[in-house]
Amino acid sequence: MKIVLAPMEGLVDDIMRDVLTRIGGIDLCVTEFVRVTNSLLPVRTFERLAPELQTASATRCGVPVRVQLLGSEPEWLAQNAVRAAEMGAVGIDLNFGCPAPTVNRHRGGAVLLKEPDVLYSIVHAVRSAVPASTPVTAKMRLGYEDTSLTLECAHAIQQGGAQELCVHARTKVEGYRPPAHWEWLARIREAMTIPVVANGEVWTLEDYQAIRDISGCDTVMIGRGLVASPDLAWRIRHLQQTGEMLPPAAWPQALAWLRDLTEQCQLRADGGRYAVSRSKQWAKLLQRTYGEAENFFNEIKRIESDEQLMAVFDRHMGDA
Repeated sequence: MKIVLAPMEGLVDDIMRDVLTRIGGIDLCVTEFVRVTNSLLPVRTFERLAPELQTASATRCGVPVRVQLLGSEPEWLAQNAVRAAEMGAVGIDLNFGCPAPTVNRHRGGAVLLKEPDVLYSIVHAVRSAVPASTPVTAKMRLGYEDTSLTLECAHAIQQGGAQELCVHARTKVEGYRPPAHWEWLARIREAMTIPVVANGEVWTLEDYQAIRDISGCDTVMIGRGLVASPDLAWRIRHLQQTGEMLPPAAWPQALAWLRDLTEQCQLRADGGRYAVSRSKQWAKLLQRTYGEAENFFNEIKRIESDEQLMAVFDRHMGDA
């Protein structure tokens, strides 16, 4: 049983990965996608999106990080996969699930689910290029507009040589609208000989138990649910070990995690509004779990300076 932190562009960067993995319960992370077109990307591009490559491809607390690539050109994806592997990546993940219109217009992400033969070519090229010791995995959705090619796509990925397939249980057109179709995960798992990872609409301990029961998958990837409830993976681990279902950590602890991210962003940005915007982003998402986060967000939503932001943190943490 494993829990994987999902790749989420513009949200789960190395700083967020660091904060969430130190809370505990996460077994593996996947980076935001590295966009590959028709060139071999420079080392600095990989280091920017996957700084963990400089620390044995793991977060500060030792959780391994796979590098995700996105594109449609098998040869260029293969060359960039080799570069990531040479830099020490513990695994290469291929993105066939991104629903972003800009990405899809440029033949990246979920739009490739219309072309199972291309999926096969990409996976086969990457698997053939990187060392046998480097796992090659993939993530897909149920399809682009419908599920007519779901199993064909899954088989193409497996036949290309992927060692694991993560499935977000919605189509591209469905985006992130509930529900996720967990029953499809069971159908795919039963049709595959490689492990299938379940993903989609896991926000609570009850959701985690349900997706495991319905899908039959041992490993679950969680994205927005872990951002909205940062200790969800830790509580899942506690549930597995003890059978006890704990509530989310109290708001003062969540506020401390938010401040941790903010302070790391301040060090990274060296001025500007980067830390302020990241704090607003996470505070808004925390409202799903914490009513107090709404008051905090309302106080900071018009703030533009680090100094003002930290003053609000000091006041709220003092009140807590």
